[in-house]
Amino acid sequence: MDAAEIPLVRAPAGPVTREAVAELCGDVRALLEAPGVRVVICDVAPVVLPGLGTVELLARLQLTARRAGGRIRLRSAAPALRALLDLVGLRFEVEGEPEQREPPRDVQEAVVPGDPPG
Repeated sequence: MDAAEIPLVRAPAGPVTREAVAELCGDVRALLEAPGVRVVICDVAPVVLPGLGTVELLARLQLTARRAGGRIRLRSAAPALRALLDLVGLRFEVEGEPEQREPPRDVQEAVVPGDPPG
């Protein structure tokens, strides 16, 4: 499945309500019920001023996805949102970044003369 085929949900631009959280969690659950779907992209570009409501939304979406056997990948995450997620200890896969434990492609380590082999 290429990136164009991965299902997408959008985070709300304004304040996050309980209704929006419940609706998006239901959407994620339904998307992950489709055969072969293990990742749902959450477009967070509309989030201008991230706050604890956004953190709660993303945490609940990730929990919902994991319970359904999948995961959430963030799209268009602003530096402020990424910093807030780091601050509260939530880790998400972000489009355009290598997955954890996956080395970046086409990157070679430099060898410093005199360093012992590691």
